[in-house]
Amino acid sequence: MSATRVFVARLAGCSVFDPAGDKVGRVRDVIVVYRASGAPTVVGLIVEIPGKRRVFLSIGRVTSIGSGQIITTGLINLRRFEQRGGEVRVIAELLGRKVVFRDGSGEASIEDVAISETGPGEWEVEDLFLRRPRTGASPFGRGKTTFARWERVTEKTTAGEPQSAEQLIATYTDLLPADLASTLLDLPEERRLEVAEELPDERLADALEEMPETEQVELITHLDDARAADVLDQMQPDDAADLIAQLPEAKGEALLQLMQPEEAEDVRFLLNYAPETAGGLMTTEPIIVSSDATVAEGLALIRRHELAPALGAMVCVTLPPYEPPTGRFLGVVHFQRMLRYPPHERLGTLLDPNLEPVSPETSAAEVSRILASYNLVSLPVVDEAHRLVGVVTIDDVLDYLLPDDWRSTSGDAEPEPVPLTTGTIPTRGRRNGDGPRRAR
Repeated sequence: MSATRVFVARLAGCSVFDPAGDKVGRVRDVIVVYRASGAPTVVGLIVEIPGKRRVFLSIGRVTSIGSGQIITTGLINLRRFEQRGGEVRVIAELLGRKVVFRDGSGEASIEDVAISETGPGEWEVEDLFLRRPRTGASPFGRGKTTFARWERVTEKTTAGEPQSAEQLIATYTDLLPADLASTLLDLPEERRLEVAEELPDERLADALEEMPETEQVELITHLDDARAADVLDQMQPDDAADLIAQLPEAKGEALLQLMQPEEAEDVRFLLNYAPETAGGLMTTEPIIVSSDATVAEGLALIRRHELAPALGAMVCVTLPPYEPPTGRFLGVVHFQRMLRYPPHERLGTLLDPNLEPVSPETSAAEVSRILASYNLVSLPVVDEAHRLVGVVTIDDVLDYLLPDDWRSTSGDAEPEPVPLTTGTIPTRGRRNGDGPRRAR
C-alpha cells in the first residue's frame, strides 16, 4: 500500500475501483473510532454503489489511496451500512466541530482531517486542519488556519449550541438534488437537522423535493416558520403544495401567509385539486408565450439553466394574460419543431395540430396513458373556459405510477461478500419504506 497522507474532505466523491480497473462506487465518508489514548483509528469508508445504496468498505480491503481514486481488493460486503456505537463519520460529524487547544491558546473549528497509513491496512487520524475564530472587526475576514495533532486539542461541547455544518455543506456543493437528499437522509437525525438549518434556501428546497413525505414534514416542521416559508418559496409549486397538504391545517395556513403572495397563490390554486388528477399533478410554471413570439424568443426561454428538461420540451401559446390561468389556450410548439425553422418564424404558425389538452379533473391514469401513447414528456391542462392552468410533466406521472417503495428497490435479505465486477452489483435502496414525494 502506498504510504501517504490524505485529507478526508478531498476523498468525498472519489471513485473506488476494483483491481481490474472497473469502477464500483464513490466515497461518501470515512469512519473512525476513538481510542482511550492516541488519535482515532480509521476502520473503513462509506461507499455509494449503483442503486444509490451505501455500504461499508473495511479499510483493510483498501490497497491504495491517492491521485483522486481508491483501489480495493475487489471484495466488499453488500450489506447496507448501519452506523454502530462508537463509530464517527468524519465528514458528517467531525468537520465543523469546535476544539480547544490543551495549551490554553484558545479554540478553533475543524475544517479538514488528515489520515495517514501506519501499517498494512491500518490508518489513523494524523493532523487536524483548524481555523481559529476571526479576530478583526471586518465581517469579511476569516480566522487564521493552523495544523494540530489530535493530542494537542480536545473537543469543545457547549450545551444547547448547535454544531457548525459549514464545512460539511461545502462538501455537498456539487451534489445533484437527488444525491443531496439521499446524503442528508443518511446522516444521524441531529446532524441532519443541523445541516438543514445551514443549507441555503434553494439547496434545501431542491433536497426536499426529492425526499419521502415523512422526512419532508420532519425537516420543514423543525425550521422556524419564517425560514420554512422561504424554503417553500423556492420549491416548485406542485411540490410545495404536496408538502403543505401533509401538514396540520393550521400549520399549513400559517406558512402560506408567510410565503411570497405570488408563490402562495399558486400553491393554494393547486391545493384545490384531488391528488390523483391532472390538476393535482401539474405545475403552474410552464413556458407561455404569445402567438407573435418568434422561434428565437422561444429557444431563448427554453435555454434557461434552472428550467427542468420536461418543461423545456415545448412552449405553450395562449392569448393574454400569460400567467395561469391564461387567456384562451391556442396550442403548443415542440422545441424540435422550433429547431427546423428560421429564428424570425412566428410560433403561432408552428402549433401542433394533434395535441389535445386535458382538463384538471382528468385522472392521473388517463394522463399517463396519453403521455405513453403519443410519446410526450409533458401535457397542457386547461379549464372549462379553455384557459391554460398548468402542465403535467413525465416526472409528475412517474411519481404517481411508481410503487410506494420505489426509493428502495430490494428486500431485506443481506448478501454475503462477493467480488465486485462491472454490472454485477444488485441495485438496492439505502432505506426501506420511502414513498413517492407527491402522494398527498
